[in-house]
This record gives sequence, structure tokens and C-alpha cells, in this order.
Amino acid sequence: MAEAGKGVTAGKLAVTMQKRLSRAQEKVMQKLGKADETKDVVFEEMVANFNKQMGEGTKLQRDLKAYLAAVKTMHETSRRLQDCLADMYEPEWFGKEEMDALVEEMIEKEMDNNLEDTDTMWLDFHQNITDSSVPSMDSYLTQFPEIKARIAKRDRKMVDFDSARHHFSSLQKGKKKDEAKIAKPAALLEMAAPSWAQGLLSAHQVAQTNLSYNQAEEELGRAQKIFEELNVELQDQLPVLWDSRVGVYVNTFQSLAGHQERFHKEMSKLSQNLNDIMTKLEEQRQLNEEANHSQAATSPTSSASNNSENDLPPGFLYKVKAIHEYAATDGDELELTIGDLVLVLAFDNPDEQDDGWLMGVQEAVWKRTKDISSKGVFPENFTQKV
Repeated sequence: MAEAGKGVTAGKLAVTMQKRLSRAQEKVMQKLGKADETKDVVFEEMVANFNKQMGEGTKLQRDLKAYLAAVKTMHETSRRLQDCLADMYEPEWFGKEEMDALVEEMIEKEMDNNLEDTDTMWLDFHQNITDSSVPSMDSYLTQFPEIKARIAKRDRKMVDFDSARHHFSSLQKGKKKDEAKIAKPAALLEMAAPSWAQGLLSAHQVAQTNLSYNQAEEELGRAQKIFEELNVELQDQLPVLWDSRVGVYVNTFQSLAGHQERFHKEMSKLSQNLNDIMTKLEEQRQLNEEANHSQAATSPTSSASNNSENDLPPGFLYKVKAIHEYAATDGDELELTIGDLVLVLAFDNPDEQDDGWLMGVQEAVWKRTKDISSKGVFPENFTQKV
């Protein structure tokens, strides 16, 4: 049984190699112009459209997956940004409780989609795209490899058909020549054999010629049938596949756009709430600044009168603490290091005060030297009132 199996395998391999050799020879003859090649311009256009469609679909699938990866990355960075916002928002600032609730809502918001568990909007957005757009594209592209293989098979069978046609045509020409030769026996044969023997030889030659001719004709019929069956099937299927791309693209982008619209609508509500809180915080800061300026305009006299009791520099208003480092860029500016305590002073001429800037002297320097000449201006937003 093993030997028989080996024989079958070897036989199949020999047939396959012979087919490949015959196709290669046929293609060479066609390129050299010594054999006709079957041409179908309409089918070639279909194949060109198929290749274009397959390339576009593959690119769309790749870009869609890249978009999903970007959504996931954006979700992660958004989460870190929200955590940062929660950490830096100081307790005494306006809307601390509202801010905490908003950040919590951004991180974990319950979606109205019949889910029992709480999920984030980002995860819901990512999952919706994964469940709708990606599977449809995957399903759409699964049909291309099989059709591509059938197109390649059709091309091979077309070469076989051309080869069988050329072989049959050659035998037809050879048969006519052989029949002419058989009609005129050679002189040597006439002298060496009796007339009845000459008839047998002629009949044998005719039979051999007819056998090859019939085999070639049968092979041509089989090759033509196989080729035409594949050709007809593909000519019916390729235009349908080409037209189907419109519906696939519409469904993919329509679904994606719908999920994007719902997601960004929810996110815009949270963003608007955050913007409102920031706006109110800025309004509060401006009110505090106006109040400080008003205090600065009315308190120099009283501060000066208490100067001797409190051991403070003339024009003292209040004390601030540096929360950011500041490197002086001019001779009249004050250098700040985080944690420095600064005694804020009134300007000798209020008109000289620029918005957002204060005049002061380092508390440590004042206590050590009692020298008011070491005062300088510094940015108000680099400090915090104590």
C-alpha cells in the first residue's frame, strides 16, 4: 500500500510539473509572437477594479484599527489630564466640590444604553466602534482572497486552453500533410512489400494520426470547458462585488459618524461645565484682586501709624508666600524662591503700579537689615496671600 501511495504521489507531481512546463512554454511563445493569446479587455478591467477595491478596503481596515488605537490612547491621556486637574485644584478655590464631582463624572459616567454596570464614555465609544465598524470591514475583506485565487486559476486555465488550441491546430496541419504522404507510397516500399502489405501500413499510419488528433480534440474540449466555467462565474461575480463597496463604505462611515456624534455630544456637556467653573474661578480672582487694590489704597496711613508697634516697613499692606520661583530680569525686580515670605508694600506713586505686579521686600531681609532699599516688584500670580 505504501508503494502504491508513493506511486500516486509521484504521478501527481509529474503531472503538475508537466503542466507548469507547458504553461511556461506557452507564455514564452506568446511573448515571442509565435502563438496567439486569448484577450478579454472587459475582464481585464474587472480585475483592475478588483485589485483597486481590495487595496482600498485593506487600507480602510488598517486605518480604522489605527483610529481605534488612537481613541484608546486619547482615553488614557484624557484620564491623566483629569487626574491632574483634580490634584491641582486647591481647596480654597471656587467650586472645589463641583470640580471634584465633574472630574468624577468625566472619569466614570453612567451611560443610558441598558448596561447594568457603570462604564466610561471613552470605553463605550471604543467598544461601539469595535462592535459595529470593524466586524463589517473584516467580513467584507474575507471574500477577496478566495476570489483572488480563482482569478489566478482562471489565468492558468486560459493558458492551458490556449496551449490545447495551438496543439490541436498543429495536429490539424500535420494530419493534412500525413494524408498527402500516405496517398503516395514511397518507391522503396512499393518494391519491398506486396500491395496488401502496403494497405496495412497506410491504415496503421492513418489510425495513429487519427488517435493523436482525437486525443488533442478531447483535451481542447476539456480545457475550454474548465476555462469558460471559471470565466463566466467571475464575470458574473466581479461586477456584483465592485458595486457592493458603496454599501460597505456607507455603513462603515455612517456608523462611525453616529458614534462620534453621540460621544462628542456627551463630552461637550462636560467640557461646558468645566468651562463654566473656570470662568467663575477667574471672575472670583478678579474680584479678589480688585479688593486687594482697594485695600492698598486705603491702608497705608493706618499701617504706617502702627509701624512702631509691629516692627514692619513703611507702607506695609499684607504678607504673601512665593509658590513659584521667579528670576529677576531687571534691577527693580525681586528674586523669588518657592517658600519665600514677602512683605507687600504700597507703591509711592500708585500710577506706577502695573496690573498683576506688586511691590515688596523679603521678610528675612527686612528683619535682618531693616533696609527698605532692598524692595522690588514681582508678579502677583507667583505668590499666595498668607
